[in-house]
Amino acid sequence: MYPIDFFLRAAARFSGRVALDTPQGAWTYGRLRSESQALAAALQALDPAPQSRVAICAGNTAQHVVALLAVIASGKIWVPLNYRSTAPEIARILDATEPGIVLTDGTGDALVAAGQAAHIQLDGTGEHTLAGLLQAYAGREPVRCEPGTDATQAIKFTGGTTGLPKGVMQPYRAWTAVIVNQIQAWKLTSEDRYVVAAPVTHGTSTYLLPVLAQGGTHVFLEESSPATITKAFRERGGTLSFMPPTLIYMIMAQPGVSRADFPGLRNLIYGGAPMPVEKFEQVREFFGPVVGATYGQTESPQIVTAITPADFADLANLGSVGSATWFSEFAIMDREGRILPAGQAGEVVVRGDLVMTGYWRLPEKTAETIVDGWLHTGDVGVVDERGYLTIKDRLRDVIITGGFNVYPIDVENALAQHPAVYECSVFGIPDDKWGEAVQAAVQLHSGASAEPQDLMVFVRDRLGPVHTPKRIHVFDSLPRSSVGKVLKNVVRDTVIKELA
Repeated sequence: MYPIDFFLRAAARFSGRVALDTPQGAWTYGRLRSESQALAAALQALDPAPQSRVAICAGNTAQHVVALLAVIASGKIWVPLNYRSTAPEIARILDATEPGIVLTDGTGDALVAAGQAAHIQLDGTGEHTLAGLLQAYAGREPVRCEPGTDATQAIKFTGGTTGLPKGVMQPYRAWTAVIVNQIQAWKLTSEDRYVVAAPVTHGTSTYLLPVLAQGGTHVFLEESSPATITKAFRERGGTLSFMPPTLIYMIMAQPGVSRADFPGLRNLIYGGAPMPVEKFEQVREFFGPVVGATYGQTESPQIVTAITPADFADLANLGSVGSATWFSEFAIMDREGRILPAGQAGEVVVRGDLVMTGYWRLPEKTAETIVDGWLHTGDVGVVDERGYLTIKDRLRDVIITGGFNVYPIDVENALAQHPAVYECSVFGIPDDKWGEAVQAAVQLHSGASAEPQDLMVFVRDRLGPVHTPKRIHVFDSLPRSSVGKVLKNVVRDTVIKELA
């Protein structure tokens, strides 16, 4: 069974149900199936080579979903392009993957240079548009493609903006594992209405097929903002969504918004960045007992572990990202490759169906990352006797100051308890005396004030002198990625320049 089969079975069963609820109208399962199958047949005609790459650069629209399902159904490899990225970065990904076909809409057109591949526009009319191809290939079905479960379903890019881009090859088996794990963890049903708050190119893609497999509905927004997300839950029956912590905080900060605006919410899932315990308790107080979390990476997508709202009822689980999901195994490993017992910190390593097959055309990097079947995540974690994982930090983010290891997340958890702190980022910078000095950048709540010295005392009272930042820098707004993550490297570089 292949990932597309989950959707095709649901489409046969729920043909008249609404699959996509969008500002432009509704796509039933029957319509979504017929359009994606017709486009899949068109893609195979335009580029007959099996397992060739197809890139998509588009906003969160029904047409984007049609295109993505068509790529999957055609047996081709999906290369997502973030429309919030830059033209040079998009060009690097296209140069690396050499797609035979590129699909864009109005949000992606300007980022994709002409002439790199067959170009299909998802909006507009004409021969080389989605509308034109759907008309030309109406009623057609793609040729069934079964390249094997280790074959590549998607190449997703991760890493920085310098050097060679790292294309993570996600196999069919990983996508199937994600579908099953999401359904099992969140108990998805045909009554679920998933509010599409994150880009389809990122976190939302791992919820697309699980929700559709169960006959649920994806609720699309005119734009993704705290106000439109809240309205979708209040007026359009939203029951679940995945968001980065920053977006959740922004929703909570809206004047006049309360738990009553989310009457049907039963799973608010966060991931992609840590949420300090103090912040988590504020989120749960605001939304109620509906908050869950997952842990994963692009290299082992989304849901290596999961922790449900029911799990968080146990206070022992606060700060945890949960236990292993089906088809997944993780362990804590020291630098010599030995598995550590419960309670000891080390690198989180993962194996099982979720793990990538490697980095696109980077065999040496792949060999560094997957060793003896274990994916080395670069994250520092601790597992307890029950199998619940707590992430401490990235290995490269651990601060060694005066011979002591300081995990930034511990300091961030402490700072987050201060009522004036909206969000913070803790990092180390080179120091002649300490080796590295602990530094913190904070963004305060609107209208709040706090002196850096007072914040330092606040941390010292909770964690002691070793963990106390040598200096705290107040930002009007912390720099963030296109999906809302605080860019710790940018914060650190900014501070180093200020101190130079």
